[in-house]
Amino acid sequence: MATKLEPDLKATTEPKLSKDEVLRYSRHLIMPEVGMDGQLKLKQAKVLLIGTGGLGAPLGLYLAAAGVGRLGLVDFDVVDFTNLQRQVTFGTSDVGRSKLAAAKERLANLNPEIQLDTYEAKLTSENALDILRPYDIIVDGTDNFPTRYLVNDACILLGKPNVYGSIFRFEGQASVFGVPGGPCYRCLFPEPPPPGLVPSCAEGGVLGVLPGIIGSIQALETIKLIIGRGESLAGRLLLFDALALRFREMKLRRNPDCPVCGDHRTITQLIDYNEFCGIRGGEAAAPAVTVPEIEPRELKARLDRGDDLFILDVREPHEVQICTLNGYLIPLGDIPKRAHELDSSREIVVHCRSGKRSAEAADFLRKAGFRKIWNLKGGILAWSDQVDPSVPKY
Repeated sequence: MATKLEPDLKATTEPKLSKDEVLRYSRHLIMPEVGMDGQLKLKQAKVLLIGTGGLGAPLGLYLAAAGVGRLGLVDFDVVDFTNLQRQVTFGTSDVGRSKLAAAKERLANLNPEIQLDTYEAKLTSENALDILRPYDIIVDGTDNFPTRYLVNDACILLGKPNVYGSIFRFEGQASVFGVPGGPCYRCLFPEPPPPGLVPSCAEGGVLGVLPGIIGSIQALETIKLIIGRGESLAGRLLLFDALALRFREMKLRRNPDCPVCGDHRTITQLIDYNEFCGIRGGEAAAPAVTVPEIEPRELKARLDRGDDLFILDVREPHEVQICTLNGYLIPLGDIPKRAHELDSSREIVVHCRSGKRSAEAADFLRKAGFRKIWNLKGGILAWSDQVDPSVPKY
């Protein structure tokens, strides 16, 4: 009779928590809903986080702290001062650094027990499937429509859940897409909005605490999916109004005619998502009428010469309190009803923060018959960089 000298293979390959991990996760372990089984599921889980910024900050911090065993991070941006108001992963000393490098350093310090994978690249149709494939759950922390549709379609093609969140000013949304039988992002938004209709956070702003709230909800939904507890947001869209401190909920159903997750799918591979969203070369499609631009240095030289130029500011009144070029204020939304206040015989230079809203205003005025219209290229941001550094950037 042979003597059993080899250790039991099953016993050696079953995941276990170390003594340090037991102490680290003790507040999970004493909860019967999590316990040892749930914590081991977290340890074995592989989660990909797309974006380490506003939503990505609470997501990365809480998923790492919770003990998600393998956490992938995708980002290609660098930290700037405007991030620090809400992207709490980063500190002042990180300004100018790669977000990915700074986030990895912070999360590794928070929990050295987990594996951190980094992908310093923009997610595209060419690389998305390869990057997403090794992971169990995909968490969308992005802030633009092309990437949201890309993430959605890639998750459906790979059969992976997509934990979704979005934020703007005082409002946020969260849901879980791509679970079997459930809806996807395209079921909620079959078509993207026209380019420029929905301002970015850089244009419209976002309350600093809001990504902490929505990102934490995404982290919660991710953990629930991993441990198999509770009722997920699949089939529900959670809407949050920070000013009213009110949550609302919409029921979502899978659209049987959805081109990606429906009964007769017509999208079976990733497409050009910039083109799908009406964006060319990474920027919104140009207005139908091309508006002449004036460089900040040229404008400064002409003003110094005493040229008769009318400066039109199309920002919002509260933005003027931050900084001003001493222009005549008509917010972009008021231009159609207040255009009569402008003298079409004068040269008009339109400006805003970055040059985007002013281009829209100048385009409208040209179509209304104004011929001596210029758009200040790059707006106040460019003016601060090229002409007067004392003007605050925001």
